[in-house]
Amino acid sequence: MSHSVTKIWIHGIFSTKNREALITEKFEKVLYQHMDEILKERFDITLKSIGGYKDHVHVLFLLNQIHSVKDVFHYLKGESSHWINQNEFLNEKFAWQTGYAAFSVSESILNNVINYIDNQKNHHMQKSFSEEYDSFIKKYGLDLR
Repeated sequence: MSHSVTKIWIHGIFSTKNREALITEKFEKVLYQHMDEILKERFDITLKSIGGYKDHVHVLFLLNQIHSVKDVFHYLKGESSHWINQNEFLNEKFAWQTGYAAFSVSESILNNVINYIDNQKNHHMQKSFSEEYDSFIKKYGLDLR
């Protein structure tokens, strides 16, 4: 085989610092558009879906073989928090919480994940982000102790 080929869908989740409800409707849509632009321009990454709630964001993207998951999240979070602060969307300093969660997604359930991300606001009328995050950790058999 003379060429390297990958197709790895990543479902990423990250939270505001201290899980504060800082993402308001005032700038939520432009934040998501900005993140889409970051991924396209900096990493040549296709963003399939983005959504979230007041204290966190979900992204679904096709990872290319040039960049690591770590590098993508580090830059995406750092640049977007700088952008939020520079545009003064809030009366306080914005920051993302350290870390992120990233899970591979099978092509066969891609539409389910897109639907899940697109319906975050309805989802969080019934379940907090902490409960949601804990269910991901349990689902994937992770132990964070």
